Amino acid sequence: MAGELLDRVAGHFARVETRRRFGVLLRGMLADLPRKNCWSLAEHAGEATPDGMQHLLARAVWDDDAVAAHVRGFVAEHLADPAGVLVADETGDLKKGSCTVGTQRQYTGTAGRIENAQVAVYLTYAGRDGHALIDRELYLPRSWTDDPDRLRGAGVPDGVGFATKPALAAQMIERALDAGVAARWMTGDEVYGADPGLRARLEAHGLGYVLAVAANHHVRISAGPGGRMRVDRIAAALDEHCWQRRSAGSGAKGPRIYEWALIALDPSDGSGSSDGLGHRYLLIRRHPGHGELAFYRCYSPGPVPLGELVRVAGVRWRIEESFQAAKGLVGLDQHQVRRWGSWRRWTVIAMAAHALLAVLAAKERTRPRPDGLIALTCHEIAHLFNRLVINPARRLINPLTWTNWRCRHQHRARECHYRARPAT
Repeated sequence: MAGELLDRVAGHFARVETRRRFGVLLRGMLADLPRKNCWSLAEHAGEATPDGMQHLLARAVWDDDAVAAHVRGFVAEHLADPAGVLVADETGDLKKGSCTVGTQRQYTGTAGRIENAQVAVYLTYAGRDGHALIDRELYLPRSWTDDPDRLRGAGVPDGVGFATKPALAAQMIERALDAGVAARWMTGDEVYGADPGLRARLEAHGLGYVLAVAANHHVRISAGPGGRMRVDRIAAALDEHCWQRRSAGSGAKGPRIYEWALIALDPSDGSGSSDGLGHRYLLIRRHPGHGELAFYRCYSPGPVPLGELVRVAGVRWRIEESFQAAKGLVGLDQHQVRRWGSWRRWTVIAMAAHALLAVLAAKERTRPRPDGLIALTCHEIAHLFNRLVINPARRLINPLTWTNWRCRHQHRARECHYRARPAT
């Protein structure tokens, strides 16, 4: 499977040495290392310095956008599902300083508060057999896009300006649809559900959506008064017979059972269009224990049953699982790069490594398993890959080589800091 992916991307490297190093770094991403960066990956590969790995990310000639397209195609082919779902969400990487591209003090769900962080929007494809990340875009705050010198210093290409997170998600969704990815739905949290521009673009492509919205979001229902109403007030007015118990999918502790209510919206109450095409709904989820509510704005080109909308709402959590696996297994967030191009290259290699694990796990689920055994997970496949593929193939060097290299590097760094310190 790894050979298939490497064969797909082989033509996008200017030199055979660059292509081989890409494969080495990809294998290193799958290795069982406590921390993945150019230093640790180079040492694991048996190289004496990290210069080659850093060159691959920063200066080597290869088309990372074309490689990203092949990663997307690899996932879409092996996990294809006619009822597939595209899931958008952002994640943050905590950073120190202000030189790493896109970094500023901003809210990130990774920390659950405002921190100095770099935030990116990712797109996951979720099919019946599995799910994997297929695209990414870095979020550049206005503190960056309003400063051309800062952009040039970080290697951001000309023409890249400010874009909201929903706008970045829309770009990735359109790339996926243009590439023929089999998807019928899109889902996301309140950041994306509140954006009428994103909803309009999804409807223009005939893509259904189940997007979370806030409790104070306003809609116009078909069977109600002409004015718009808050969704939490609509929920408060529902009779008990309006609620149905359905599972939103299987979780770690069994089916995720909630109570659901579905209300038809006025056909013109959508993204500003008044053509009345398609079907629009308000989907409300209620926790059967403590009664907590969640709200979703839904659209489909044709009529759909409640169960299908509930299924799509439950698929949103797949991107959280993708983040967990990509960060924990292949080092998606462990990069130590500062520039735009290096970030894009690191993330596409991490996505390729995660795609391999996800596709292998999906293939294993199709095979019969002995009684008493669950299907192999991405974590277990990564463990087996390390034991059976990576470790036997390693080229070991004298450990003192890297000890000496680190000591030299730290000495140069200390001398540089001392010279930069103002004389006292």
